[in-house]
Amino acid sequence: MYRPSDEHDAFRAAVREVCEAKVAPNAAEADERAEFPQASYDALRAADLHAPHLPETYGGVGADALATCIVIEEVARACASTALVPGVNKLGTLPLLLSGSEELCREFLPPVASGEAMFSYCLSEPEAGSDAAAMRTRAVAEGDGYRLNGVKRWITNAGISRFYTVFAVTDPGAGSRGISAFVVSADDEGVGFGAPERKLGIKGSPTCEVYLDDVVVPASRMIGEPGTGFATAMRTLDHTRVTIAAQALGIAQGALDFALGYVQERKQFGRPLADFQGLQFMLADMGMKLEAARQLTYAAAAKSERGDADLPFFGAAAKCYASDVAMEVTTDAVQLLGGYGYTKDFPVERMMRDAKITQIYEGTNQVQRIVMARQLLRR
Repeated sequence: MYRPSDEHDAFRAAVREVCEAKVAPNAAEADERAEFPQASYDALRAADLHAPHLPETYGGVGADALATCIVIEEVARACASTALVPGVNKLGTLPLLLSGSEELCREFLPPVASGEAMFSYCLSEPEAGSDAAAMRTRAVAEGDGYRLNGVKRWITNAGISRFYTVFAVTDPGAGSRGISAFVVSADDEGVGFGAPERKLGIKGSPTCEVYLDDVVVPASRMIGEPGTGFATAMRTLDHTRVTIAAQALGIAQGALDFALGYVQERKQFGRPLADFQGLQFMLADMGMKLEAARQLTYAAAAKSERGDADLPFFGAAAKCYASDVAMEVTTDAVQLLGGYGYTKDFPVERMMRDAKITQIYEGTNQVQRIVMARQLLRR
């Protein structure tokens, strides 16, 4: 069993206290209105939970990969949309931490650490989803900078975030080795945003297109060397797929916790639902699979922290398995509540809708299986 330290356990308790008091009460309204839960963000920011992974060097709290997963898991247990604040802040900033210059990090990371800004990740495009290397966004060298043109799609927290890691083609003839990464600010001339997508779940986290219309950025805004952007993107996802697994764990845990309380209180045929063996079997399977997913996720988080060579396999496995479990557990939670589970009066229907995206973003689970198979075949 992967056993978190006492410090991690104490940290979880503190995070849960914040989430239950100041995040969970906003979850249903954020979902109903499809609005960013500003009050929840403010609560995370006040507790230094909005970007816990950032190093102390840049004003962050320096949480390790497991502690960051615990934050995301606990926030997702209360509100999956709000969990995308620490999750996407890590996704957007990790390319800088992995490949960016010290000057670039010192310029753009402190505002995120303080909570003044959020950071999003712009990889996908209308014609480049799972096939990210097929992107059409171009960055053409011009003077002492680059001119960017293109459209990015499915960008989480677009329009709310101030900064964006943007991947663009700098050498059209070089395939994936012709892609570079840049930092773009919402304040840069030529940056625009589409209308928020109308989604099944995570409605409190805006998902929009990002338009780049002759956006000029200085060469100093390039993350790493020219042509290394795609490699940086893939390395980033190896780490951040673990955070999606953590989000899935939190959603599933929230659903299981609510279902457990409900079946012990609700009576049919003169007995609590929890007394019926058929339902006990469902609960047992939910708990068993959730704990297995947690162990895999925490092991992957440890590998992320160490930068182990087998992280690509474990990150993909954790994301794939935990999200599949989240979909199953939340669906079973709805079933356990019967007709009530299908209504907005109870949170499990929202959790089921929120769980679905964890099987899709940061690489569909079909892509995760391809990643795992390739890793196995290389051994």
